[in-house]
Amino acid sequence: QVQLEESGGGLVQAGGSLRLSCAASGRTFSRYAMGWFRQAPGKEREFVAAISWSSGSTYYADSVKGRFTISRDNAKNTVYLQMNSLKPEDTAVYYCGRGVNPYGGTPRGIGDFGSWGQGTQVTVSS
Repeated sequence: QVQLEESGGGLVQAGGSLRLSCAASGRTFSRYAMGWFRQAPGKEREFVAAISWSSGSTYYADSVKGRFTISRDNAKNTVYLQMNSLKPEDTAVYYCGRGVNPYGGTPRGIGDFGSWGQGTQVTVSS
C-alpha cells in the first residue's frame, strides 16, 4: 500500500505563492498518474490538477488554470503543485492522490484515485 505525505501548506496573503509537495513511498511511483484535490470546510472534495505517469499530460480545474502548475519528479517519488496568485477562495485542505491504474490515462474524477495523503492546510488571507 503506497503512502503519500503532503507538505508545504501554510498561511499566505492573497496574491502570494506556495508550493505543495507530495512524497510517495515505494518503487512504483513512476507508473501512476497523480493528482491534487482540495476540500474547503462544508464542501465536497474537488479536483484541482492531475498529471500523467509520464508527465506528458496535465489537466487543471478551470478555477486554477493559469495560476497553478502540477509537476512531478519520478526520481524523487514526488509530485508538486506550484500555486501562484492565490485567492481567498483557494483556502482548503489540499490532498494528493494516486491514480488507480498503472500506465493508465490521466484521471480527474475522485473515484479514479485509490490512495490519498493526510492533507495539508492552505489558508489565503484577503
